Amino acid sequence: MPETAALTPKAEPFRASIMQIEPQWIDYNGHLNMAYYNVMFDRAIDQLWSELGIGPTYMKERGGSTFTAECHVRYLREIHLGDPVQILVWLLGADDKRLHTFEEMRHASEGWLSATSENMSLHMDMNARRVAPFPPDISERIAAVTKAHSVVPRPEGIGRSVAMPAKR
Repeated sequence: MPETAALTPKAEPFRASIMQIEPQWIDYNGHLNMAYYNVMFDRAIDQLWSELGIGPTYMKERGGSTFTAECHVRYLREIHLGDPVQILVWLLGADDKRLHTFEEMRHASEGWLSATSENMSLHMDMNARRVAPFPPDISERIAAVTKAHSVVPRPEGIGRSVAMPAKR
């Protein structure tokens, strides 16, 4: 997908392109292997980043990129070969160096929820290989999308941590 930096902020999550499960991603249990959920989530984030102007062209021309600092995936329902997938992305928050996102992986035609991923990404100066502030033009785009997404109802699962269930 070409980098556009022309995302119009909307009061709805970003909808990535519909994706297909690749046959080699199916494990011996007959469903999508856990590692490939992350591949698909990452592809959706790459689409959003390109729309924000911080994708591959940004790295090449301006020397900036993002690194994932933290990721929490919840696997809620099996997804199988042949299932079309669409990922929705909320930009929950941002500051001068970080982006907080939440993603839902849904069956593209039936709508049910398969998995979620909550992430913290860091903006990097790739020449120094250090965390650095976003340039002002990028910060403005990020702020506009964050503001638009702030009025969208928050999906269940944000802020979850790994823990044993409470005893009743």
